[in-house]
Amino acid sequence: MFRTKSVEDAIATTDEPGSRLRKSLGAWDLTVFGVGVIIGTGIFVLTGEAAGTRAGPAVALSFVVAGVVCALAALCYAEFASTVPVAGSAYTFSYASLGEVVAWTIGWDLILEMALGASTVAVGWSSYAADLLRETLGLQLPAWLYSASPSLTEPNLLAAAVVLVLTAVLCAGTKTSSRVNAVVVAIKLTVVGIVVVAGLFFVRVANWSPFVPPSGAPSAAAEPAPPSLWADLGVPLGTFGVGGVLTAAALVFFAFIGFDIVATAAEETKDPQRDVPRGILGSLAICTLLYVLVSLVVTGMVSYERISVEAPLANAFRAVGADVVATLISVGTVAGLLTVMMILMLGQNRVLFAMSRDRLIPPWFSRVDERTGVPVRITVVTGVVVAFVAAFVPIGELAQMVNIGTLFAFVLVSIGVVVLRRSRPDLPRAFRVPGVPVLPVLSAVASIVLMGFLPAVSWERLGIWMAIGLVVYLAYGHRRSRLAGTGSARATDRHGP
Repeated sequence: MFRTKSVEDAIATTDEPGSRLRKSLGAWDLTVFGVGVIIGTGIFVLTGEAAGTRAGPAVALSFVVAGVVCALAALCYAEFASTVPVAGSAYTFSYASLGEVVAWTIGWDLILEMALGASTVAVGWSSYAADLLRETLGLQLPAWLYSASPSLTEPNLLAAAVVLVLTAVLCAGTKTSSRVNAVVVAIKLTVVGIVVVAGLFFVRVANWSPFVPPSGAPSAAAEPAPPSLWADLGVPLGTFGVGGVLTAAALVFFAFIGFDIVATAAEETKDPQRDVPRGILGSLAICTLLYVLVSLVVTGMVSYERISVEAPLANAFRAVGADVVATLISVGTVAGLLTVMMILMLGQNRVLFAMSRDRLIPPWFSRVDERTGVPVRITVVTGVVVAFVAAFVPIGELAQMVNIGTLFAFVLVSIGVVVLRRSRPDLPRAFRVPGVPVLPVLSAVASIVLMGFLPAVSWERLGIWMAIGLVVYLAYGHRRSRLAGTGSARATDRHGP
């Protein structure tokens, strides 16, 4: 179960006939991919909830904390991606360092993370799109077309439709997807820039005082935030105060989800050793700066006690009479969520593709279309599943599993860097994490600490999902794995062939 796949073998599989991905991306494409998936609901929605119910104006510090945790993990991803430029991201990295069962576990985790993430965003997008059509064109869509709580009797057909359209874009080729993403990213970055510049004219410095509201300060929400695991364990960290800043960091961490997806495209990058680290770190730096600026503007425009939890930016501008800017924010939100969905599905496709190529799931899925250079089969299957979930499944609180699943992946990748440094010191590394093993260990610890600020139910659901995955692995993947027939010596040798 702990047999590892050597880096040489992993790279060799990328050149097999029928499963060879087309190399068409550069550093700019990867950076835009990262910005495309990171800038979404976090900047337009989570700012209000985090400021109004947990941190107040200090939500800007929460974004910094979450950004630092992501930066630590990003350095580890960058080293792995430059050393093992193979599709699959954390799954592939774990396979080369921690063993097959760990790789399967993280792959299984990423499947849920990205599917739930894309489905949740699709449902949110449908509501924003319907509101935008009503406010700008006076077009009222029937409520049955975009239920906020989808079910078999009240489906969200609009969410399913947009997922299927984006699936068609992904099937057209990675370069085509990159071009579409670049156009949409340009739109939403323009909107974010307008928000920051226009909002500065309405900022009142008094709204930033106190910058860190005292613990137990009044909340902007009618209901209190759910307790974190740390709170359940008796650690006195409530809302507001320093504990509130950290709790908000765990919440806004959702806003950063996606930079790791850049690593899933390593195999489709022309010069992965150089471009993947640039794409990961560049997109993360850009988005952290934008998040901090936007959070300072919105909490400066409206007191955190009166901030809108559901639509903080749009309502802040409507409150000061800037309805045109509020409409532009709605346009940016609708455009921004499109690329979030598309890139989440792209990442999931590549993880499943890598798992299929390793025979941990049926190899039928890993066939690549010769014309587009894309694994069309797995792309279509993923799109249909995500569309079904978005249309009929009331995911609700399950979306919190996206955060805990991503942090869990960060922990394993950080540990994997230390393991591979010791087991394969001979490997050429175009990018090297500084301060090994201190920095990777710090990354793992920081991720675990943030996981503790999520509700205990998220841990329970993650455990259940992982238990199901282990049963699937033992029933299918363990016996059919590509390494199952390579002989125990090579399959288990952590020092390579």
